[in-house]
Amino acid sequence: MPLKLVLRPGEKLIVNGAVIGIGDHPVSLFFYNKVNFLRGREILKEEQCDTIEKKLYFIIQLIYIFPEDAQPNMAKFDLILNEARLSNPGEQGLFDDVETLVREGNYYRALKICRRLFTPEPGAGKVNAEGDGASPPRAPVIVTKLRRKPATSTD
Repeated sequence: MPLKLVLRPGEKLIVNGAVIGIGDHPVSLFFYNKVNFLRGREILKEEQCDTIEKKLYFIIQLIYIFPEDAQPNMAKFDLILNEARLSNPGEQGLFDDVETLVREGNYYRALKICRRLFTPEPGAGKVNAEGDGASPPRAPVIVTKLRRKPATSTD
């Protein structure tokens, strides 16, 4: 069964390291084989890494999206994970889960769990039910198809 992603107009997506932009209309993508992907709202840029938790997320993101550089990034992951454990002793269970998932190669799930560690920024919405800190979902895009009336010929 293929993986189906529905993307909003203007949304970006990374698939196997390639950044893909969506045009003016909603798009459904189907993946029939294994791909590494992140939607725009899941992507963290390096300049946004202002906490150790975000640095941990970012290094997992790099390992996931760029598997060819995984070995040097795994060494960085170990260092950042140890630093994160020291700065958040109350979250050892989450760090254990993240470490296990990364070691098993389940990077996407590790990223999801790692987002639970993010503290909401002042003025931002609460962490959503999935714990990923993303803004609440927007209303679905409704697409209507206009039908043209058949041309009448006046002979």
